[in-house]
Amino acid sequence: MNDANIERPQDPDPAVGAAVATEPPPPRETGAGLNVAAGILAAVALVGALYFAHGFFIPLLIGILLSYALRPLVDRLHAVHIPRFIGAGLILLLLSGSLVWVAVAVSGQATAMVEKLPEAARQLRRHMLVSRARTPTVLDNVQEAAKELQAAAAAASVTKAAPAPKVTVVREPEIPTWLSDYVLGQSGLVLSVAAQAPIVLLLTYFLLASGEHFRRKLVQLVGPSLSRKKDAVRILEGVSQQVQRYLLANLVANTLVGVGTWLAFLALGMEQAGAWGVAAGVLHFIPYLGPVVLAFASGIVAFVQFGSPVTGLAVAGVSLVVAGAIGFGFMTWLQSRFAHVNAAVLFIALLFFGWLWGVWGLLLGAPLVAIAKVVCDHTDSLKPVGELLGS
Repeated sequence: MNDANIERPQDPDPAVGAAVATEPPPPRETGAGLNVAAGILAAVALVGALYFAHGFFIPLLIGILLSYALRPLVDRLHAVHIPRFIGAGLILLLLSGSLVWVAVAVSGQATAMVEKLPEAARQLRRHMLVSRARTPTVLDNVQEAAKELQAAAAAASVTKAAPAPKVTVVREPEIPTWLSDYVLGQSGLVLSVAAQAPIVLLLTYFLLASGEHFRRKLVQLVGPSLSRKKDAVRILEGVSQQVQRYLLANLVANTLVGVGTWLAFLALGMEQAGAWGVAAGVLHFIPYLGPVVLAFASGIVAFVQFGSPVTGLAVAGVSLVVAGAIGFGFMTWLQSRFAHVNAAVLFIALLFFGWLWGVWGLLLGAPLVAIAKVVCDHTDSLKPVGELLGS
């Protein structure tokens, strides 16, 4: 074969080779890492600010949510030519007067009910001590077996001695310090926010009296872009609808819980059944923790009233059944229909806000999650987060 017919590879261009050899390596993606680190630091700083400034943020959020809830009533008064500043004052006076009337109406029963709690707790403690002394628990048996083994080992190494008489000592259980600290801390937080009730009412009044003026100011903050202004208006409308639906659903559910608890306790023969019904309706605003507190307190009082632990457990169980049937059934259906929030995400959010703000965090956690979902659904960059929050 002729070597001339064989095609030889062409030599590479020296200029191209030099350019490839001197080409710099691709830059590392350091910008994304810095953005993630900055986002984490900003989130930590935000959580710290919310934790340490809870005395400011909790009344602020309560006032904003209350203004969203009462806004339709003020709008209706404004539609019949009543100025907003007068309508807002009338609505707040009517709301405050109704709360004061309910408090005065059940104050006698509530006082008698609260006075029974310490004595009920003492009797329950004595009953538990007597039951423990009569029937040792598994832990007592294990401790007794360990003592017998230790005594047998000691007897094998020393001379036999007369056995000492067995003495049974009943120790009173100590009150856990974490429980008392938690109760004192939450009581202080509730009292501090309750002391700021006039500030909350004033904030609610100004937000209701301003009407659309304050919302227009918020829309102007997004900039001159018309599309951004439309998105801001849709977000504000969505937040208003979600908050109003959530609070309306809570009001209906808690009213049903209060009426159901009152009728059930009345049928069981509980004293101060009306006060227990009001307490059940109020405590049901606090998810999960409120019904548990009511069941525990009503069970103790029923134990003292009827003198039977079985009856006390029955009363506590009835309160949990009423709260569960209405709260987990009716309320879950309403939330899934109105807010479209994932139940698992909502539970995790309640755990977080409960750790952050205690009882008030449990109260404010659900509407804050609904608001966050509305904002994420109307923001292109946050739509994946909105899908995560959705049901």
